[in-house]
Amino acid sequence: MVAIVTVFRSRLRPGVEDLYREVANEMSRIAHSMSGFLEEKFFISPDGERVTLVRFRDRESHLAWAEHPAHLLAQRKGRDEFYSWYDISVSEETYQHSFWNSDPQ
Repeated sequence: MVAIVTVFRSRLRPGVEDLYREVANEMSRIAHSMSGFLEEKFFISPDGERVTLVRFRDRESHLAWAEHPAHLLAQRKGRDEFYSWYDISVSEETYQHSFWNSDPQ
């Protein structure tokens, strides 16, 4: 099993933040409900660029998300209404390691 990682970077057009947030929250809800979903993280950099990281268990799970009808509609809406720019990178996770200190000092 090779996890699939998507890095979605974007900038919004002025004045669309509220409507964008509604659509983004719905897409997040759907992604979280899908088989194979592992995690999602969202950040806004100091210069305003938005970054979303999404991990799915495998290619099949990722493709199910990529081809989900609501996601396809949201993509079209994003291009037509929300984004001034975006960039998507999808990769296979070749290495993953975690550390957790259960006794922080």
